[in-house]
Amino acid sequence: MGPSLVFGAVASSALVLGALIGVKFELPKRFLAILLSFAAGALITALSFELFQDAYQHGGIWRAAIGLFVGAAVFTALSALLDRWAQPKSRPTPADKYQGSAKLDTNAAAEDRAPTKESTRGAAGMALLAAVTLDGVPENIALGVSLTEGTGGLALLAAIFVSNLPESLVGASSMRSKGKSTGTILGLWLACAVLLVAAVVIGAGPLSGSDPETISLPLAFAAGAVIASLADTLMPEAFEHGGPAVALSTAAGFVLSFVLSLA
Repeated sequence: MGPSLVFGAVASSALVLGALIGVKFELPKRFLAILLSFAAGALITALSFELFQDAYQHGGIWRAAIGLFVGAAVFTALSALLDRWAQPKSRPTPADKYQGSAKLDTNAAAEDRAPTKESTRGAAGMALLAAVTLDGVPENIALGVSLTEGTGGLALLAAIFVSNLPESLVGASSMRSKGKSTGTILGLWLACAVLLVAAVVIGAGPLSGSDPETISLPLAFAAGAVIASLADTLMPEAFEHGGPAVALSTAAGFVLSFVLSLA
């Protein structure tokens, strides 16, 4: 119980830290893009060596593959609904240049925008909060499972931390631009952090005694959700605002996470 609480608190503390920064500061879009791409690189290592590989070892390739596709499909479907909810009334046409995910609006974190009745930035922040919860719960359950399996989970812990930070920062900034109070914003992200800590404890507790095939399902589902979030939100958004330079920060995130996975 002790280690799971510590790991869960460290991983989820990034949500509160990011929210604090998001409500207080306005950061350059390129800097946010670098953070997102670094997180993407770390998540690539984590889903490969801490999630899908463990799912395969516990349940075999078919169970792991099916769980992965289910996780990706669920995240993609709900992400599309969240994008529709957060999207402004005047939508871009298919011929328009990619303008980024409505959930992960880095413009709101980088620019000071006065809230208006027509603004959807608050909705974008709430949608991002829901998206973080969606892929965070299976990720943190997998983190708890990794602790009981003796693999340490350092790479997964690092990946969760560095991905939570920019997502909560951007989400809190979006909420701020809508006019939500600082107390409300911090309270929402703190509640999300507490939920994700509980997910780690569940992974290390009730699921620790489960048979290997049962454990493989949340691991594979989390891997699928992570892959979908990389393709749907993190990588497109990072490239949109950071350009080709984000390739280097993605590589840096991958290397750091890989080194931690060897520990």
